[in-house]
Amino acid sequence: MGSDGKRKKRGRKSKTQTTLDPTTPTLNDEVFSVNNVEIVNSTTPTSANHLENRRGRPKKRPKHSPEKPPPLTNGEIGVATPVEGVARVLPAMDAVVKVFCVHTEPNFSLPWQRKRQYSSSSSGFVIRGRRVLTNAHSVEHYTQVKLKKRGSDTKYLATVLAIGTECDIALLTVNDDEFWEGVSPVEFGELPALQDAVTVVGYPIGGDTISVTSGVVSRIEILSYVHGSTELLGLQIDAAINSGNSGGPAFNDKGECVGIAFQSLKHEDAENIGYVIPTPVIKHFIQDYEKNGAYTGFPFLGIEWQKMENPDLRMAMGMKPDQKGVRIRRVDPTALESEVLQPSDIILSFDGVDIANDGTVPFRHGERIGFSYLISQKYTGDNAAIKVLRNSKTLEFVIKLSTQRRLIPPHVKGKPPSYYIIAGFVFTTVSVPYLRSEYGKEYEFEAPVKLLDKLLHSMPQSPDEQMVVVSQVLVADINIGYEDIVNTQVLAFNGKPVKNLKSLANMVENCDDEFLKFDLEYDQIVVLRMKTAKEATVDILTTHCIPSAISDDLKP
Repeated sequence: MGSDGKRKKRGRKSKTQTTLDPTTPTLNDEVFSVNNVEIVNSTTPTSANHLENRRGRPKKRPKHSPEKPPPLTNGEIGVATPVEGVARVLPAMDAVVKVFCVHTEPNFSLPWQRKRQYSSSSSGFVIRGRRVLTNAHSVEHYTQVKLKKRGSDTKYLATVLAIGTECDIALLTVNDDEFWEGVSPVEFGELPALQDAVTVVGYPIGGDTISVTSGVVSRIEILSYVHGSTELLGLQIDAAINSGNSGGPAFNDKGECVGIAFQSLKHEDAENIGYVIPTPVIKHFIQDYEKNGAYTGFPFLGIEWQKMENPDLRMAMGMKPDQKGVRIRRVDPTALESEVLQPSDIILSFDGVDIANDGTVPFRHGERIGFSYLISQKYTGDNAAIKVLRNSKTLEFVIKLSTQRRLIPPHVKGKPPSYYIIAGFVFTTVSVPYLRSEYGKEYEFEAPVKLLDKLLHSMPQSPDEQMVVVSQVLVADINIGYEDIVNTQVLAFNGKPVKNLKSLANMVENCDDEFLKFDLEYDQIVVLRMKTAKEATVDILTTHCIPSAISDDLKP
């Protein structure tokens, strides 16, 4: 989970600033209704075999030139490189497709209806097994997905096989055999090194044809995945990644795919900072789907930890001079590891790899990376060996890894929001999409401090716990005096704690008491007469054209 070494949020941004939060990369969907279109400065590669001199005649090959490279096929292009006679090849350009998606998002503020549909376009590419990869945010809340090949005028209906929210990858396929004719799948390469050349191919804004931009790998580390609200391995490159590039492949000099373009950093002090999902994360997603028939997610260690860089702290915790590790601050009560790990345990190693006092582990020659990388290489349900120091004694445990569950989830994964209405009180659960709907993109600054504190620090005490709030009060005669209650947590009903929305709905529906009493945060209470409350609910639903007082997932 978290650590005190996370990137810290900056202060509130000026409202006149047109760029986004400098610590928040932006997603790269191209919405058709974009007003301020920015032209992509892409260059057309030139074939090494067709360079001409000033008279227009082809240059003769020098006698010392290496053997002529084989002819290019299937949309391949050769790009001249500084090394004479050597061609850098981008294979399978025809494997890069344009993704058209129609989205219909839920309305989290009015959970009984959906928002107006909108269209977007992005990129994708063909891989083995008659499948196509793109970004998860490119097909989020999809109603219809279509793909168009390079140079084609036909759009083919696609089927979404899996959506990996955490890693921002989606897997598609097309049933029409015509789509696969003449297309060679993209092959994956190894994780590139720093300063390795990369070429991003896709369909960004500024035109309808394919675009090619190039750069180098400038950083490899654990990155914040904005769409997934997770931290996984990522590549930072200086090639331009614009809206519409999302889901497009990044190639190395050998023509192998080394990543998927997915987000960029927009800030007045930064230029050409793009981010790519690397092949280890892509392969993890694909193998997870092939192994389980569905995407199960990346496992997490259900703890919060603290660095042990201070020598006095290490001495107080009983660590020897040659011992290094990180201290466990809190353990998620719902995580499987809570059975063996305790607060103030010092994690010395994970799966035999020693952890440094700053929480890093050796990565490659001259490089270190956060130890969460080791966890992300595992699959849900895998076992892992962990060595801890407890009361100056070294202990070893084997834990079973699972996915992370948060009290306020970052995603609803395509499900419509749950709600329950009684006497005009709209009860719902809090999620990040709900906060974004209520307070806008700047919800991290605009939302109440209580909600933000629970978002960042609260852990669920049971697997089915939810944060239930009174979203709003639909004004009627029965709820006079309660109109100003907005986004306030419900703690108890008639003296019984509220664990989740379903339990609240069941308690209210089956209540035989004369009064309905809701205990809210800040010591507020709401009292309604049970009989008149249920009678008034019918009229309130009719007035606001609400089809049901309870969402389908809460119905018995």
